[in-house]
Amino acid sequence: MPSTQRGSSFPELVEIMDRLLAPDGCPWDREQTLQTLEPYLIEEAYEVLEAIDLDDPREHCEELGDLLFQIVFQSALRAREGKFGIDDVVRAIATKMTRRHPHVFGEAKVKDAEEVLANWGKLKEAEHKEKGIQRRALEGVPVNLPALLRAQRIGEKAAAVGFDWPDVAGVREKIDEEIREIDEAISGGDPAQIEHEIGDLLLAVSRFSAKLGVAPEDALRSALRRFQSRFEAMEDRVISRGDKVGDTPLEELDRIWNEVKKVQPPLPKK
Repeated sequence: MPSTQRGSSFPELVEIMDRLLAPDGCPWDREQTLQTLEPYLIEEAYEVLEAIDLDDPREHCEELGDLLFQIVFQSALRAREGKFGIDDVVRAIATKMTRRHPHVFGEAKVKDAEEVLANWGKLKEAEHKEKGIQRRALEGVPVNLPALLRAQRIGEKAAAVGFDWPDVAGVREKIDEEIREIDEAISGGDPAQIEHEIGDLLLAVSRFSAKLGVAPEDALRSALRRFQSRFEAMEDRVISRGDKVGDTPLEELDRIWNEVKKVQPPLPKK
């Protein structure tokens, strides 16, 4: 596919959206609000992630289209409120990207990606000062992010202002500490305290993962894909002999599971 595509087909989608929302358009689309569209936006974003993980270009293309439609849909609803339209959205992000990349569109010089990120943070801070906005260190991480991804982002922000373990060994020791505290909470029999300590452990594991250069959300998604693939292979073997997983003794399931692990190739990385 040519790399010179410049979005000439984008107006067609905007026109379709306007037609759907016209007085004689689609009754379902005309009933939607920003609030009713929220779950679709999240769902489409995750379907894009799944297509990437599966390395399926055709599916990836389709899912990006579904996600783009949600952006156009929300912009159209805001336009009907007189707030902004899709052109405002495009211009705003184009302006921001140009401003945030002075090493590409200006005279600034950078030596590597790390310096790009450092400059990005400084530019954001300068923009906030111009607007009279005093940002707190942990601001800007959406509350509705998946908890593990949010833990990673908050850990990164805390680390950016110097609140972090100096090395991987420090956070590894913290994991051991949190496991001991979980054991103590279990001995105490307090469900609320157990939940508290498990949360602390997950937070420490998230930072441990990130300091090793592994995105914890991605690591867990990969682990879940492996688990489901192996479980289904185990289930297939049980079904092929006329049994059900729920009726098979755990010892036998463990034996089949270990066989599957030996013969099943690892799933491809993202």
